[in-house]
Amino acid sequence: MKKYLKTLYAITLALTVVGCHDLDQLNEDPNKIKETDPYLLLTKVEKTAFSLQNIDKEYAARMIIQTDGESTYQYLKWGSKGYDRYKDLLQTQKMMDEATRTGKTEYLALGHFLKAHLFYELTMAFGDIPFSEALQGEGKIQFPQYDTQEAVFVGILEELEQASKTLKKEGSIQGDVIYKGNLSRWEKLIESYKLKVLMTLSKKQKVGGIDVAQRFNEIYQKGILLMNNDDNGQIAFVDQAGSRYPQFNSSSYGSSMYMSGTFINLMKDLKDPRLFVFAQRTASALEQGLAEDNFEAYNGGDPTVPYAENEKLVQSKNISKVKSRYYQDPTNETNVILSYAEVQFILAEAVARGWIAGNAEEFYLKGIKGNFDYYAQYAKGLGQYFTTEQLDVYTQQSKVKYQGGDLKTQLKQILTQKYLIMFHQAGMTIYYDFLRTGFPELKLQQGITAPTRWQYPSSEYNRNQDNLQKALDRQFNGADNIRGISWWLK
Repeated sequence: MKKYLKTLYAITLALTVVGCHDLDQLNEDPNKIKETDPYLLLTKVEKTAFSLQNIDKEYAARMIIQTDGESTYQYLKWGSKGYDRYKDLLQTQKMMDEATRTGKTEYLALGHFLKAHLFYELTMAFGDIPFSEALQGEGKIQFPQYDTQEAVFVGILEELEQASKTLKKEGSIQGDVIYKGNLSRWEKLIESYKLKVLMTLSKKQKVGGIDVAQRFNEIYQKGILLMNNDDNGQIAFVDQAGSRYPQFNSSSYGSSMYMSGTFINLMKDLKDPRLFVFAQRTASALEQGLAEDNFEAYNGGDPTVPYAENEKLVQSKNISKVKSRYYQDPTNETNVILSYAEVQFILAEAVARGWIAGNAEEFYLKGIKGNFDYYAQYAKGLGQYFTTEQLDVYTQQSKVKYQGGDLKTQLKQILTQKYLIMFHQAGMTIYYDFLRTGFPELKLQQGITAPTRWQYPSSEYNRNQDNLQKALDRQFNGADNIRGISWWLK
C-alpha cells in the first residue's frame, strides 16, 4: 500500500502527527526515508494509542450533556468517522521494521500489542476493515480489500498471541512511557487484553476456529493478569507542552458542558461517592452552603430533551458542571485503556456466563475496590471518600450488594458498576457493552434506537470504492448505515 508507507516514513522521521484524517491523504516523498531507533517511534505511538482521544463516549453513554447546542453524540446522530488509526498503525509497523533491522526484537511484542489495540478500535467502529492488506509495503497493494470482521478479530487475537510469544522479559526497553520498560507488566496487559477482546465476542460461540469461552478460560487459568492499579494499561500526564491532560483548559468544560441526569441519578440512588470526583455542586447548592458530600447538592440534565430545556436548568442554577479538576488540572488522573478494575468486572461476567469457575461476587467487589483505590490515588484532595471504611459502607448497601440470580440480573449489576468506572476512561468500551448486553441501561429518545457503528470515511468512496462497496454489500445490503448490525453483534 504505497501511499500508506510513503507517509509513514515522512511522519516518523519528524516524529510529528500530520493533520490529515483519511488514508488517501497519506502521500509523501519516499526519497526522504531515513533509519531510526525503534524507541524514538515507540514513545510517539504509545502516547497516541493510550491518550484520551475525545469525549464522544461521555455524550453517548449519558454521562455529560451540552447546553449551548446539539451534540451529535448526545442525540445519537453521528455519521462518518476518519481512518486516523491507520496512521498510528503505520508508525507502529515502522517501529517494528526498525526493531527487526537493528536487532532490537524486544520491541516487537509491544508492536504486536499496539497493532491489536488499534485494529480493535477500528473494527469496533466500522465493522469490516482493511486488515490483511492494510500494512503491505512499497506499493504492493494500493487499494486494500476489506476483511470480514470475523477475520479481523481472528487477526487481532493472533497479534496478541504474537505479542505473548515474542515478549522477552529479560530485554531492555527505552522510550516506554507506559510501564517504563517493565516487561512483566506488559505481559499482564497483553494477557488481560485478550480477555477484553474475547468478552466483546460474548454473542459468538466461535471466532474462526477459536472457541471463545474455552480460549477465555485457558488465558484465565494461566493467571497472568492485571493484579492492581499499578498494572493498569494507562498513561500519566505531566505539566509540559504536549504531555498535559487532554481536556486541560477546555473551554467547553468551563462553560456549556454539564452532567447528565442518567449518570448523576444513578450515583445518587447508590449513594456513590464517585459523584464527588466527577461533578460539581449546583450553583444553587453552593449558594445554600450544601456540603460537597451532600448528594442533594447535585443534579443533572435530561440527555434526551432539546438542549434549550437543559439551559433552563442552567438559568435556575440547578444543574451540575463537570468537576473542575478535569479542565483546571494539567496532570489530573491517568488515562486508562484497560484497568485492573475493568478486568475484575470482565471476570465477574465470565463467571456469570459459566466461562470460568469462580465467585462472581468476589470479582465484582474487587472491581469496585480497585476503582475506589484508583480515585483515592488520583483524585487529588478527595481521597477521604475512598477509605476502607467508606468502601465497606458503600458495598454493604442493599442496592450494591451482589444479588446473584439469572444471567440478566447478574449482568445488570456487574455492568452498572462497570459503567461507574468509565468516566473519561477506556474509550467507547461501556457503550459497546450496552450494545452487546443492554446494560448499563441508557436513556434513549423516544422512537430512537442506538447507533451501532460509524459510516466509513468519505475519502474511501473516492479512492477505494470498489473494495468498500463489496464490504457494504456483504455486511449491510449495500447501505452505509450507522444502525447497521456488524458481525460482532449478530
